[in-house]
Amino acid sequence: MSWHITGDVQRFLAATGGFLRARPVQNTLPLTIAEHVRLHGPRAYGPEDAVFGWHDGEDTAFVWTPPRPPVLSAMSPAAAAELAEALGGGLPGVSGSVAAVEAFVAAYERRTGTTAKVCSRMRLYRLGTLVPPAPPASGSARVAGAGDRGLLVGWTTAFFREIGEDEPAIEAFVDDRLSYGGVLLWEDGGIPVSMAALTRPESGMVRVQAVYTPREHRARGYAGAVTTAISRSARQAGATEVALFTDLDNPTSNALYQRLGYEPLEDRTVVEFSS
Repeated sequence: MSWHITGDVQRFLAATGGFLRARPVQNTLPLTIAEHVRLHGPRAYGPEDAVFGWHDGEDTAFVWTPPRPPVLSAMSPAAAAELAEALGGGLPGVSGSVAAVEAFVAAYERRTGTTAKVCSRMRLYRLGTLVPPAPPASGSARVAGAGDRGLLVGWTTAFFREIGEDEPAIEAFVDDRLSYGGVLLWEDGGIPVSMAALTRPESGMVRVQAVYTPREHRARGYAGAVTTAISRSARQAGATEVALFTDLDNPTSNALYQRLGYEPLEDRTVVEFSS
């Protein structure tokens, strides 16, 4: 058994597409990242080429878009440890299911002498029966357009700053989602007060992203309203699965999404390495 590592996203999808698409919610990150690279090129996420890999002994894969850490699909501890050997040194960290990350980290620390620190804990949810908030928030949703670009760039920058993630390509993130109508704004009295975005559909699955309300508009139900609206619109457009991630250290968002009908599937860990 061995890992195959390549910069060729088409080769990666040919080798892994079948098993990744069989579980599109659990594999939302490998699928959406690979599709974005397929559409926009190997440096769609930053100044270095994306890297992909799969294991010939089990249905498992990883995607890596430097400077972000590699993202692991579900995998056995043995495959995770083998991958830590195959990727060499100098990794910024690793992300994936708790068991896979633990096995990867143990092997990587032994080999490189680095130490690992958990920097975030995430929970993956899938939408069951959508339950709109009651009472409903004041206002209504609309699809964001080109005229909203400046607002969306500012809000998206603030969103990533608040969740502690470094997103080096904010404008590209916004422009891509505007290109397919993938951002909803919630307006109250004609004023935008909250936003939510969607990934491109992949195997019937979309993922809600970047749900953000500026501080001056919070505690009025806008986040629940815009999440409900974008979840409903995704289903109306044909999505069979709607997913999202939450930060486990944020009890407010976890409680909100469960009230809206999102069901927890599994936990993920993001670890960073230091010498």
